[in-house]
Amino acid sequence: MALILDTGPLYASLDRSDQDHAACRALIEAADEPLVIPAPVLVEVDYWIGQRLTPGALVALLADIEVGAYRVVDLVRADYTRVRELCDRYADADVGFVDAAVLAIVERLGEPKLATLDRRHFGLLRPRHCDVLELVPA
Repeated sequence: MALILDTGPLYASLDRSDQDHAACRALIEAADEPLVIPAPVLVEVDYWIGQRLTPGALVALLADIEVGAYRVVDLVRADYTRVRELCDRYADADVGFVDAAVLAIVERLGEPKLATLDRRHFGLLRPRHCDVLELVPA
C-alpha cells in the first residue's frame, strides 16, 4: 500500500500560507505507507512553487525525493491509453492530463485512496479497480 499524492496536498504541505497546509502536512507526516508522487504532479507543483514560493521550496522537495521520502512514479505506455480514455470520457467535466494520469497510476498500483484537494474531479472519476476512491484529507 502507498499514499499517492495529487498536486494540491503536495503543494499545500510546502506552502505555510495555504489554508490546507496544516491538514496536508499532518497527512504526509503521519503516513505509515510509502508516499508516491505521479511524475506529472511534479510539473504542476513546480509551476505553483514558481508562482507563489521561492526556489528553495522546490530544492527542498527534490532533496526529499533524492533521499527517498517520496517515490516518483512515471507513466508507462498502457497508462497513456487510460489517460486518453479518461480525457475523452470526462471531456465535458474538464478533466485534464494530470488528473487522468493520477487516476491511471492509482489504478495501476491498485490503491484504494488518493491524497487530493480536488474533490470536484476525483469525486466524479470512477476508477476501474474499486467502486470509489477514498479521498484524503477528509
